[in-house]
Amino acid sequence: MAGSIEVRELEVERGSFTLHVSSLDVRPREIFAILGSTGSGKTVLMEAVAGACPWKSGTILLDGKRADSLPVQQRHLGILYQDYALFPHMTVRENIGYGLKVRKAPPGVIRRRTDDLLERFGIADIADRYPGVISGGEAQRTALARALVLEPEILLLDEPFSALDPATKRKMYAVMREVHERFDCTIVFVTHDFHEAHVLADRVGIVLGGELRAVRDADDLFNPAGLDDDVLAFLDIGCDKIQ
Repeated sequence: MAGSIEVRELEVERGSFTLHVSSLDVRPREIFAILGSTGSGKTVLMEAVAGACPWKSGTILLDGKRADSLPVQQRHLGILYQDYALFPHMTVRENIGYGLKVRKAPPGVIRRRTDDLLERFGIADIADRYPGVISGGEAQRTALARALVLEPEILLLDEPFSALDPATKRKMYAVMREVHERFDCTIVFVTHDFHEAHVLADRVGIVLGGELRAVRDADDLFNPAGLDDDVLAFLDIGCDKIQ
């Protein structure tokens, strides 16, 4: 089904670090959080799904097709990196339309989709500014619009809210829900924030020490049933943080 991700016996090596995921299924159109502490391997997992990080063994399927056999343009992925990775020499408008330009979309299509996203994300008034002179929230909206301009079936977000102040973060939570509803896409986001995973996701995958240790419904995240001691200790820290 469109927007599905299946991971089987995945092993990724990065220097001395190894990530292992025995089995993971992300359902079409769900919001899935990859939760873990710094260095646990959660971003490596996201990058493997994105095709930005080669894996040693195992299989990743996107919509039932092997990801490593699909050309980039056929993976139907949008990616938002933690640092946003906006092109500093391009305006907000040019950044958003870049993916369409690379794919040689007609100028009218580029203009129409770019204008729609500028309005939708409330950044039409900064369309001609450069990334160096916009706020963190504006930069994130720009990067999110750039990821969505190609209308992806799967949207991957790496720590999307970590650099934002609390007020801007709450606004972006609402934007993320609107994106999910409007674009009807699967969203996978990496986070170390227990509250974020709990309130935004449908389900949560917990990554510890380079291994996917558990997958839980977000509403059931802190239920101890069926969890091993390491996962329970990790969740106890998070439970204390959000109370």
